[in-house]
Amino acid sequence: MPFRRRKNTAAIPRTAPAFEHIVTEASDSFLWRLDDYPWERNVWNFHPEYEIHLLRKSSGVVLVGDHIGEFGPGYLTIVGGGLPHDWVTAVQPGELIEGRDIVLQFDPERLRGSAGLLPELRELEPFLERSLRGMVFHGRTALDGAELLERMGAVRGLARLQLFLRLLDLLAGTDEYELLSSPDFSPALDAASLDIIQRTLTHLFQHFAEDLKLPELAQQAGMSESTFSRFFQKNTGNAFSDHLAKLRLWQACKLLADTDIPITDICFQVGYMNISNFNRAFLRRHKMTPSSYRRLSRQRLTLRA
Repeated sequence: MPFRRRKNTAAIPRTAPAFEHIVTEASDSFLWRLDDYPWERNVWNFHPEYEIHLLRKSSGVVLVGDHIGEFGPGYLTIVGGGLPHDWVTAVQPGELIEGRDIVLQFDPERLRGSAGLLPELRELEPFLERSLRGMVFHGRTALDGAELLERMGAVRGLARLQLFLRLLDLLAGTDEYELLSSPDFSPALDAASLDIIQRTLTHLFQHFAEDLKLPELAQQAGMSESTFSRFFQKNTGNAFSDHLAKLRLWQACKLLADTDIPITDICFQVGYMNISNFNRAFLRRHKMTPSSYRRLSRQRLTLRA
């Protein structure tokens, strides 16, 4: 049976561990896990191990370093050691998404240490360096990588190790990827900072459509406005206003693509006070107007059908 984590919580956790301890069985070279969502480790966290992460179900917001983006089923990433990350899905109280994630975590030093006996492993070094910024895979690579991860759940021992090495070879050799976090992102990875950032990110995700003000969040964090502004940018890589705008525009894209709600109504639903500001922000981020985005989304759906 696969190792599975479950916790039926009503909302995204309000506190964050500063550090996720990865426990690998003595008989295994790496950890493979099937996770339900949400559970207590679905938070903004980091660890020295590398993590290959497959989102099997649902959609939401991906946070990797200073990157904020959108994920859907089949979203495949690798996150290098020490890089904070989180994948957030909006759920209703009591809702549980069974088997949302497959998580594979491994110690890169084991690979480097084994290269003395298996010199072919040295070929992975450029890939391990790239992964320190986080990578998302596309196209055939994402499909084949997802298949390998799924197959690992049914086997153990040498059979699972063989699939792991095939997965590393696939991800290291492809050009179907995008780097996520900026090279100069360097958060303060201490317990107190991560706890404040996790609570702040949770609050922003749950209330981004409201009239949020920086002074109010600074007060909740126990800081002055200027100190909190610097602290937030240091630990997320984004200015507060940019982070809030990215969340609002992510939700706007979902509503434009998935519903027939008028664009003016979407503007107010995601937190903008007037349509002009909404249109300018959308055009600046997506290089097209909301109406053009909706039209292209409908065309893609028609082509897929």
